[in-house]
This record gives sequence, C-alpha cells and structure tokens, in this order.
Amino acid sequence: MPVIRNTSSLSRRSLLRALGGGAALGALAGCGVPAAYVSPGERAGTDTSAADKRLTWANWPLYIDTDDKNPTKRPTLEAFEKRTGISVDYIEEINDNDEFFGKISPSLMNHQRTGRDLIVISDWMCARFVRLGWVQEMDRAEQPNVAKYLDPLLRSPAFDPGRKSSVPWQSGITGIAYNRRKVGREIKHVSDLWAPDLKGRVTLLSGLDEAFALLMQGDGVDITRWKADDFHRMCDQVEKRVRSGQIRRFTGNDYIKDLSSGDVLACQAYSGDVIQLQADDPDIRFVVPEEGAELWAESLMIPNLARHKANAEKLIDFYYQPEVAAELAAWVNYVCPVPAAQDVLASSKDKDTAALAEDPLIFPDATMRKRLAIARDITSTERTEFAKRWNAIAGL
Repeated sequence: MPVIRNTSSLSRRSLLRALGGGAALGALAGCGVPAAYVSPGERAGTDTSAADKRLTWANWPLYIDTDDKNPTKRPTLEAFEKRTGISVDYIEEINDNDEFFGKISPSLMNHQRTGRDLIVISDWMCARFVRLGWVQEMDRAEQPNVAKYLDPLLRSPAFDPGRKSSVPWQSGITGIAYNRRKVGREIKHVSDLWAPDLKGRVTLLSGLDEAFALLMQGDGVDITRWKADDFHRMCDQVEKRVRSGQIRRFTGNDYIKDLSSGDVLACQAYSGDVIQLQADDPDIRFVVPEEGAELWAESLMIPNLARHKANAEKLIDFYYQPEVAAELAAWVNYVCPVPAAQDVLASSKDKDTAALAEDPLIFPDATMRKRLAIARDITSTERTEFAKRWNAIAGL
C-alpha cells in the first residue's frame, strides 16, 4: 500500500499564496498581455511520433505506482513502454501549479516548445491554459478507452466542454475530515464545523480555489454557477469565524499532522489523504456534507508544439484501460476517473486490494455521487479581487 504522498505545507492543489502572483497570473490570463494568446492554427508542431518512439511527461512527485521493492520502477509505465515500444522520459518536476506555470509560460507565450509532450496540472490551472490557447486538442479517435471509460461526472467541465484538451489523471473530493471518537458525534453539514465545542479546533484550507467551493455549498450555493455576491457572503462568514476564534488556522497539507495529533478535531480535507490517515487511525472519518462537496481533478494536457503528440495520446489512452486504471488506483488512492476499474479491483485475489473497490473515496457510491459537483472556475477578471480578499483573511 502507498504512503501519504505529500506532507509538506504545499499541497498538490495549492494555489495563490500572495497577491502579487495572483495579479500577474490574472493579467496574463486575461487581456493584459494579448500576445500571450496563441490562436488555434499556431498550436500544433511537427509531430515526429511515427519515427521517434518517445515522449517526455512532467508529473507531480509520487503520483504514479511504483514497485514496493524498487521505488525507481513504475510497473504501469514500464508495461506501456514494453507494449508500444515508446520510451517515456518521466520527470517528477511539478510541485506547485503556480511554480510550474512560471517555469513553462515564457516558452508557451513566445510560441516556443516547452520540451514536454505531456503535463499534469490541476483543473483550475488547466482552465488558464485553455483560455490562453496553450494546449492542443486531442484526437479522440485515437483514444477509444478515454471515450468509453471516462467518468461521466468528469466529462465536460466548464473550462473544457467535452474534455477536448484535457483528460483527468486522478480525481478527488474536497470535504471534511474529523475524529469521530474525539468529536463524539457524526459531522454531516459544513455548519457543524461552527459548533461551540469545536472552537479553536477547526482548520480550513488556505488556497482560495481549494476552500471556497465547499464553504459555498454549505451555504446552499450551486457551485457550478456561483456569483460574486456568493463569494463575498462566504468571506463575510469566514471572517466572523476567524474573529471569534472558531477557526484555528488555514493550512496546506499540514492539516494531516494537526488531525493526527489531535490538535484539530475537524477540518477541510482531501479524500486521498484521509484514506491514508484511516489506515493508522480508524477514528478518522471523511464526509461529503449533505449540502454537497467539490469534485476536482488533475488532468493530462499536451502543450503547444509538442513533438510527440500521438505518442502522448497513446499513453493517455493506455491508462484508461480498466485494468491499468485499477493498478494505478490501488497505489495512489485518489478518486479513480475510470469507474470500470472498480470491478477489476473487486475481482482481485488479494483481500486488501479487493477491499479498495468498496471504498467510496476511490469509487464514490451512488448517494455520494449525487452530492458532488465541479465548481465553475474563477475567471481572470475575478481572480485579482477575490485573491486579495481571501489572502487577507487567510493571512497569506
């Protein structure tokens, strides 16, 4: 079984930490830098895939299966190489969405190759790449597994209708984690976080995009079509909880340590992390509130001028085979974007592996799925104003 993948203060979904970065990105994504936009006819480069059997793939650390005895080996990736003859240069270089944006944006905005054929970034950042015209549409005729097996809940986010330019690598849920034994009752609603006996023992996620959707849902907002007034009302409520001392602090992935130590009793959390926490402490629970929770994804994209686009499309489709998706899901423990992988895991002769098929945090059940929604993205014109207000509340 895998271990917790990221225990630093920067989460894989971490976002704007300072207004300066938010303002710069917001301007670039909007009309502030018109030259940054790349028109459709200028996105494709010469594809050498047929003659050059290789590709370069940039991903996050510890976001793929590895061999238990030799962590340098990646079984599913090696199987792809063996089956197709395509060599993959796999680079674990993405530690933060903004940092990676800064690394490759000069090339993309200047119509230059990035040296990468495939990247994995969070959907809110994918939205920015799509708006800027920095990624290519994929040939779904060459990706029958994606067309057949991609989870319907993830098929058409607002930023990329029909998923023409992106394919989820892994998905997850932002909900509430809590210690059932220490709290002494079930938590079912976002409003339960504001109970008097939890004062000073609650944390929220510090990233604007990470935190806002769940809080809005707790206020009855449809996050697929939220408005600016909804955002500011949510901020008013959070400010009130900060002043009263109800909220202990704002965190990245370090909420894991707070929850494990007992310093925090309830917090905003990611489903993938809680699966690992439960292995050490069965009293840790994860809940999708009755008002709903945010479903998110980190997605595969092919940047402009990539030399090996067809090879990258083959790799993406390989991971959408249910057998391969099941092997990956058993290692990373995020929400699997291939529901058909559930039956594969259930048929495993290994009891622990088969049990993963019944985990709703990997394969959400019908009741949970009804409560999940993908939040509409914060637009480039909204981001500077919203980031300024949220960062002041969260102390960023």
